[in-house]
Amino acid sequence: MKRHLFRRMGRFLRPQAPSLAGAAALAALSGLLALLVPLVAGWAVEAIGTGPGAADLTAVLRYCAAGLGAAVLSAVCSYGASAALVRVGQTVSYTLRKAAFQQITQLPVRYFDTHPAGDLISRVCYDVDTVNAALSTDLLQIGTSLLTVIGSFVMLLMLSPLLSGVFFLTVPLSVLLTRLQMKHIHPLFRRRSQELGALNSFAEERVSCQRAIRVYGVEAADLRQFAEKNDAASETYYKADCASTALGPSVNFINNLSLAAVSVFGALLYLGGGLSLGALSSFVLYSRKFSGPIRETAELLSDLQASVAAAERVLDLLDQPAEDGDLPGAREPCKLSGAISFRHVDFGYDPAHPVLRDFSADIPAGSMVAVVGPTGAGKTTLVSLLLRFYTPQSGTITIDGLPLQQYTRDGLRRRLAIVLQDGWLCGGTIAENIAYGVPGATRAQIEAAAKAACIHSFLSSLPDGYDTALTDSGAGLSKGQRQLLALARCFLSNADIVILDEATSDVDPETEEQISAALERLRRGRTCFLIAHRLATVRTADRILVLQDGRIAEQGTHQQLLDAGGIYRVLYDAQFS
Repeated sequence: MKRHLFRRMGRFLRPQAPSLAGAAALAALSGLLALLVPLVAGWAVEAIGTGPGAADLTAVLRYCAAGLGAAVLSAVCSYGASAALVRVGQTVSYTLRKAAFQQITQLPVRYFDTHPAGDLISRVCYDVDTVNAALSTDLLQIGTSLLTVIGSFVMLLMLSPLLSGVFFLTVPLSVLLTRLQMKHIHPLFRRRSQELGALNSFAEERVSCQRAIRVYGVEAADLRQFAEKNDAASETYYKADCASTALGPSVNFINNLSLAAVSVFGALLYLGGGLSLGALSSFVLYSRKFSGPIRETAELLSDLQASVAAAERVLDLLDQPAEDGDLPGAREPCKLSGAISFRHVDFGYDPAHPVLRDFSADIPAGSMVAVVGPTGAGKTTLVSLLLRFYTPQSGTITIDGLPLQQYTRDGLRRRLAIVLQDGWLCGGTIAENIAYGVPGATRAQIEAAAKAACIHSFLSSLPDGYDTALTDSGAGLSKGQRQLLALARCFLSNADIVILDEATSDVDPETEEQISAALERLRRGRTCFLIAHRLATVRTADRILVLQDGRIAEQGTHQQLLDAGGIYRVLYDAQFS
């Protein structure tokens, strides 16, 4: 196990130091009381004697009562320690899960481009729960086992140093076997966590797109892919669990050999008068107390390997660099006129393969500028740069004359509103979805935004109206209705710059007309940046930029571009011929 991992976990455990200290004290007391039982049992055996009528029944009963009392008190203390550690485990897992989710909200967008959602969910849920299991149960058992081993060691030496030498011959073998197997087990548990994350990611992706799967009739292919990933996860589980399961029986075999040796040599010592029967009975019990925790600890260590692998994955998520912080003195924009300027911008998700090349454009405040072009021309990339999801490799982007980096990131994004192609909705009521970016919005403001987006009549006709609960990203609503709800969210945000990224690409002509009418209202007093494949929505734009290979190939009004007979005319004819 890696020392740095425990140091990293220390910051989560440090606030729980009082509870941990209390649990440790109770566990120590429990262990000490448990250590008295074999000693008292030996005294009881001595009191029974070896000849007829030699038994001292009063002493026997007294010792039995003392042993029973020690066992009961030990169990009570053990329960108290367990309860305290359960609380510690739950608190730490709560803190870890909160920190992990908070970290997800601060990661740059490029991280999510390369890490599947299912894997992140697995880290936040399954891996944190695995760490919690170790804190709640495994650490207590290991601590108690350590105390029991040390106490038993001392008692064995006190009872018979000679017999202890025979017994301890097998201990190094147990320790060596445990260390060797631990080195083999840890990579297996790490691999197990990775495979489970991949399985979760695949399942999450396929569950969310069941409609497409049914439409294309690829259920059988998906089942095969799931079976492959399930087999991989099951195989890693099998290997890890087999390796960890083999550890306990191996140590137990050595312990049984040790018990056999102790029994034989102890009997010889007793027959030779070198050891009393009571002392021999106590020695055998203490030898079992010494060996039992070693076996249990060996088994627990395999569980801890799973917890260590899980903790590494959670801490790896927490170690990921967050979005770049704001520059010193960055402004919090309260109002933007919306004049946008791109100057010689070069950008590529992979710098070796640029998407935008020496891109320059000016978007006057209050205008509607549309960006069209073939797939892969760089249209959506412009939106990502405006929202500061990514930073250009070279060139500058300014709003109202200031580079984007001169504004605080959160403040800038609050002055921009965006409607994406998928019209994303979250769980909650319709009213909560419209007010997603403005939590304190009144019902009157929400309804006014819905009216402006041409969806108030539909929402009012629902049985629960604006209080209708949405599930599964708005299941039950049409694509167009989800887009209109997203537009209502834009109206309510009262942003200065509105970005529509393929907002009408998947809707019917009637809904497209509704969206276009809403856009006309939305653009008043705002700068609108419109990304579109369907050219019907860009005809009223003040200017249209035609992108090709990351550069502006043409620009002008709808009619000017048609008259020019260039790329735009080809795209237009392809759609409306």
